[in-house]
Amino acid sequence: MTFIRAYLRASSDDQNASRAREALEAFSDAKGVRVASWYIENASGTKADRTELVRLIDDAQPGDVLLIEQVDRLTRLTKGDWEKLKAAIQGAGLRVVALDLPTSHTAMTISASDDFTGRMLDAVNAMLLDMLAAVARKDYDDRRRRQAEGIEKAKEKGAYRGRPVNEALHQRIRELREKGFSIRKTAELAGCGVSTVQRAFGRR
Repeated sequence: MTFIRAYLRASSDDQNASRAREALEAFSDAKGVRVASWYIENASGTKADRTELVRLIDDAQPGDVLLIEQVDRLTRLTKGDWEKLKAAIQGAGLRVVALDLPTSHTAMTISASDDFTGRMLDAVNAMLLDMLAAVARKDYDDRRRRQAEGIEKAKEKGAYRGRPVNEALHQRIRELREKGFSIRKTAELAGCGVSTVQRAFGRR
C-alpha cells in the first residue's frame, strides 16, 4: 500500500498553509487512498532549509508519495538549490505527486511490484518537474522585479507607505500570547508565521 505524505506550504507569514488541505484530502479520496502524514509550514519556497520539508524527506521510505497542491508549493528555488532538493527527494525514494501535474497522479495507486511503469513515470515526471520548477522560479523573479519597480515609482511620487499592518491578526496574536501560549503554538492557532508573532507582540 502506498504511503502518502502531504506537504502544505504558505509563501508568507500571514497566509495559512493549511488552506489547501481540503483539496489534497478530496484528491486522495477520489483516488481511494488516505493521507497518512501531514507536514505543514509557513515558509518561502525560495528557501532551501524548510524544517517540515526536511523532516518529511527524513521520514520517508522508498516508494512513498510526496503529495503537494502545486509544484510551486515545493519549490521556487534557484536551479542549484532545486537540484539539491530534487536529489534529496530522489535519494529518499519519494515520488512527487502534484495536483497541477496530471502525469504524476498515477503514482498514487501504482503497485510497488510494477517496476517498469514506475520507472517510466519517474523519468517523465522528473523532466516535467524540472520545467515547472523553472517556471515557478521565473514567476517569482518577475513578481519581485515588478514589485521593486512599483515601489521605486511610488517613492518617486512620495506615495510609498510600506506594507500595512494587519491589526486584527496582531490583536489575535497578543491575546493568544497573553493566555500563555508559546510563540510557536500562537503562530499555529493564528495561522501565521513565527516571525509575525514576534513582530506583533513586540509592538505592544
